[in-house]
Amino acid sequence: MNLQHVNVKIFVDGELDVELDRFIGRFHEWIVEQSVDEMLLDVVDYRHVPNGPSVMLIGREADYAIDHTNGQYGLVYNRKAPLDGTNADRFLHSLRSAANACLLLEAELKDLSFSRRRFELFVNDRALAPNTAQTREGFEHDLSAFMHDVLGQSEFSSERPEDPRLRVGATVHLTNPLALERLSEQ
Repeated sequence: MNLQHVNVKIFVDGELDVELDRFIGRFHEWIVEQSVDEMLLDVVDYRHVPNGPSVMLIGREADYAIDHTNGQYGLVYNRKAPLDGTNADRFLHSLRSAANACLLLEAELKDLSFSRRRFELFVNDRALAPNTAQTREGFEHDLSAFMHDVLGQSEFSSERPEDPRLRVGATVHLTNPLALERLSEQ
C-alpha cells in the first residue's frame, strides 16, 4: 500500500504553559523567515474551536498546527502534497518535519517542551487508507518496520483506533526517548 498524506503529532510534554496567541506570532515570523522546508502562506486562528487545531500555519505542501484534539496539545505536521519513496520514507519525512518544528518552538518559547516518548502517526486520507482491518494490518506492519529499521526503536507500544470513522494510525509510546535532534540529521 502506497500511503500518502502522512501526519505526525508530537505531544506537548506535560501541560501547555504557553499562551496560544504566542504561536500566532511565532508562525507569522516563520512565514517571513521561511523557517521550514515547505512554502508557508498564512496563519489561521481556530482557538474558538474545542478539541481541534488551535493555531494553524498553512503551507503549500504541508500545514503545521498547535492541536488540541482529544484534549491533548501537540504539534501536528499535516503533509498534503504527495511524496516519492517508500512508506518508511514518508513516515520519516513527516516525523522529521514535525521534530524540526518542535525544536524550533522549544528554542523560541523557552517554557515549552515536547515529548520524546510519545507521538501519533496517521494517514490523513480516508479514501486512500480507509480504517479497515486490512489497512490497519498493512499500516501496523509498515509502522513496526519503520520503528525498528529506521528509528532503531525495538521497545515500544502502540494504540490503534479501530473505529472506521477515524483515520488509520497509531499513538506510539517509546520505552527509550527519541532524540528529536537526531531526526534532522537522518
